[in-house]
Order: sequence, then structure tokens, then C-alpha cells
Amino acid sequence: MEKAKTALLVMDMQSSILSRLADATKLISNTQEAIKTARKRQIPVIYITVGFRQGMPEISKNNKAFSAIKQHMIHVNMKEWVSIHPDLLPDEQDIVITKKRFSAFTGSDLEVVLRGLNIEHLVLTGISTSGVVLSTLREAADKDYTLTVIEDCCKDEDEEVHRVLMGKIFPRQADVITLSNWTEGI
Repeated sequence: MEKAKTALLVMDMQSSILSRLADATKLISNTQEAIKTARKRQIPVIYITVGFRQGMPEISKNNKAFSAIKQHMIHVNMKEWVSIHPDLLPDEQDIVITKKRFSAFTGSDLEVVLRGLNIEHLVLTGISTSGVVLSTLREAADKDYTLTVIEDCCKDEDEEVHRVLMGKIFPRQADVITLSNWTEGI
């Protein structure tokens, strides 16, 4: 794996999202290790957050998933809602990108940043497996990026969905590996 052309994506690791999990401890510690390894190897770390303007004008009533969220969050302070978990905070050299939908590419400048850094290989981590990870993987594959998913740096509220995606769906377009395999292999 050519490090200069690889980036680690840390997706939706916001306190507001992680707080919905029964136990995010292992996910957070694994992601910390992936970030530490990437920085040590001089692999760019790119944080992706999902966020909206106050009042969420970007969300159409036609979008089934996001309009349901809007109903419950219209008065939420968006600056607080997008904050990255304190145990995973970006360093000065890291890049933070805000997206507007499930895929890290939608409504963001991720692709411009990746082109600017000459990135060809994306290593994906994030919450949730069936949301940001799935959507980003599919779009990135269509954009011809080489993809790796670190299985134990991803989590879904539905363990069965996580297992099926990691075992049957993702391997069609990405290498699915464990954190230890990734840290040893780069």
C-alpha cells in the first residue's frame, strides 16, 4: 500500500451520534489506534461529520430518512451536534469536512480535497456501517478509489446488518480487514 496516496476517513464520530450506542468504548479505542497509526505513518486523517445549518434547510420533506431526523432536531444547536467525540479530536494537520447526507461525498468538498492530496486509496472507519460507511463505500467505488474497511473501527446499531455488510456486501468492492491487520500491514 502506497502511503502517499492513502487517506484514513474517520466518519460521523460525533459525540451526538456515538451517544446513541449502548457501548461505544471499543469503537472509540479502536478508532484512536487507527488514527494514531495513520499519523505515525504520515497518512492523512480526514474527519467527516454530518451537519446542517440551524433549522436544517438542506433537508427536503421528500427525503424519508433525513426528514424524520429533521422533525426531532430542528431546534438542536448544530455547532454542538457536529462536535467530534473528545477522545477522537482532530490534530492541527487533520482535515475536517462536513457532509449533508449519508455519503461522505454528498454536499461536501471531500472529492476536491482527495484530488488535491492525490489520494487514490481510502481506508474507511465510522458509525454507522449501514449509513455513512455503506454509502461512502459505494460512491467511492463508483469513483474508482481503492477501498479498505477496518471492520472493528465501524459499528452499526444492528449487529446483524453490520455482519452481513462486512461479510457479504463490502468485500465485493473493498478489502475488509481488522484493525490489527491494518496496523501491522502498513
